Amino acid sequence: MIDLHTHTFLSDGVLLPSELARRAQVMGYRCLGLADHVDSSNIDWVVPRLHRLAADLNSHMALQVIPGAELTHVPPALFPKLTRRARELGAAYVVAHGESLVEPVAPGTNRAAIEAGVDILAHPGLIRPEEVQSAARQGVLLEISTRRGHSLTNGHVARTAKAEGAGLVINTDAHGPEDLVDEHFARQVVLGAGLSEQDFLDMQALAQRLAIRCNAIMV
Repeated sequence: MIDLHTHTFLSDGVLLPSELARRAQVMGYRCLGLADHVDSSNIDWVVPRLHRLAADLNSHMALQVIPGAELTHVPPALFPKLTRRARELGAAYVVAHGESLVEPVAPGTNRAAIEAGVDILAHPGLIRPEEVQSAARQGVLLEISTRRGHSLTNGHVARTAKAEGAGLVINTDAHGPEDLVDEHFARQVVLGAGLSEQDFLDMQALAQRLAIRCNAIMV
């Protein structure tokens, strides 16, 4: 299992990053991305700590830990600036908190995040076909979510991504240990979104390629 969207108590998760990594490893994860919520108020504090932690853990664990950042509820106009800043501070990849149905995300966030060149657009809600086309052109991956609430539009995201040729990944958006899932459950969520077994394998392959690219950035 490769999961590139999790949170620790450096933002609104409940576990130390080390404990989340250990629990994920025990569940059979191969790669865990730590993408705590950031905006202008905490990005300079959170991202360097995740970068340092990943270096420590990767020296002692078989699990690969990747430091990231999730830009969350930021005004759409700030996405270019904050995406660059996250990378400068050591985020190997950037997630955008998309226009989920269950939170009051600012309209225009999906488009702004894609145009800013984030790596993953998380739970993008009722994303429009023209936005998915842009994501496909720019190589921005769209998320199928195992998280309650955010998963309501998985079917729409899956259908639109397949129609427009955009890449998909499956993530947990885990905030606590109960949110981590094994590969069997992740596969069932993908099938439940109307996708196929091959789609699941393709999603894990895309996640693996992103993880390899992140690892090269970290070295």
